[in-house]
Amino acid sequence: MKILVLQHERVEHPGIFRRFLAEDGHEMLAVELDEGETPPPLDGFDALWVLGGPMDVWQEAEHPWLAAEKRLIREAVAERGLPYLGLCLGHQLLAEALGGAVGPGTPEIGIMEVQLTEDGASGVFLDGLPERFSCLQWHSAEITRLPAGAQVLATSPACAVQAMRWGNRAHSVQFHLEIEADTVASWARIPAYAAALERAMGPGGAARLEAEAAAQMEAFNAMAERIYINWLQTAAGA
Repeated sequence: MKILVLQHERVEHPGIFRRFLAEDGHEMLAVELDEGETPPPLDGFDALWVLGGPMDVWQEAEHPWLAAEKRLIREAVAERGLPYLGLCLGHQLLAEALGGAVGPGTPEIGIMEVQLTEDGASGVFLDGLPERFSCLQWHSAEITRLPAGAQVLATSPACAVQAMRWGNRAHSVQFHLEIEADTVASWARIPAYAAALERAMGPGGAARLEAEAAAQMEAFNAMAERIYINWLQTAAGA
């Protein structure tokens, strides 16, 4: 597959997924929207991935490229039926691009638990995951209204839409699957993320979160690989 990857912060890249893609011989083209790069036409791409970032979906005045990004997501998913994977901001952008809504939510920052819904437990995308599992959260906004036809695949008390499916091949998660050993330390150097982390966890929160993530990294990477395999299965479907 040839996958177009939209990034919003250079250190917030596909993480562990880069290894999976390379091992399977897939090709990815990363476009750094926050640095002024422009996505190429979708012709010739087999899928679209949209990653996280410190901006919010409604900040089009500060980040004018967000409007064009939403149009591109809608073209890819609703018009072309391309397989889609969204992480964090990419989850929220999918919802808004398809007619849903996103707004400020209860901040979730840290290693937290989410729970599969009935649709999540019976579907392909999260197949093989336990009913409840821990994951890295780092967000202060959330989907407040689902797009028409969307299904919630995972939820938590603080955030109703932790994972979502739209159509047969568009999937997204609010939490982070892609983390590697250096992820927390790298993201903690982003000013907006650092401020949110300190508000949530207090002084020294970055070091504590890094240690907590390291303790579960093997499980996190195994979960990421399982979801990656599941996503490939959905991408191959009609």
